[in-house]
Amino acid sequence: RCVIRDTSPTKATKPKPAPARTTAPSRRSPERSTAPAGGAGVAPGGSVSSQAREVVNLVNAERAKAGCGALSIDDKLMTAAQRHSQDQADHRNMSHTGSDGSDAGDRLDRVGYSWRTYGENVAWNQKTPAAVMDAWMNSSGHRANILNCAFTEIGVGVASSNGPYWTQVFAAPR
Repeated sequence: RCVIRDTSPTKATKPKPAPARTTAPSRRSPERSTAPAGGAGVAPGGSVSSQAREVVNLVNAERAKAGCGALSIDDKLMTAAQRHSQDQADHRNMSHTGSDGSDAGDRLDRVGYSWRTYGENVAWNQKTPAAVMDAWMNSSGHRANILNCAFTEIGVGVASSNGPYWTQVFAAPR
């Protein structure tokens, strides 16, 4: 499953064309403001988890092949992604909608990320970063988010319950 939102006055810059690639639809979304939620997107001590780091490395390798720039890890996006993965694991429900009814934009607002455009990929039960990336790259909508050259930053979360729940959050700040 994937989602993409854009609040720019005109459509987001389209990714450079690449073979066998489709573009996920863009939608405009109004700004939202919500209260902060708990959780953390990084391992204790402030380091990015090895699984999250590997997903980012795999994303950037795919983007390089498509002529897109590498994404930088953003702590706020990491926090939003990790919280959403944990929420999915806690409720054993893979969804773009959080257990509190939030969407990805709400979750970015909660962590204080000022976004112009964002996209989200979620997955469940792939055991490794390579397996989840393979699944996402073989889905046109997920692939479009990964290869969207308008995105400049990324956050990745993973939490386990009845299998790993993965979240990728892509964004470009205002």
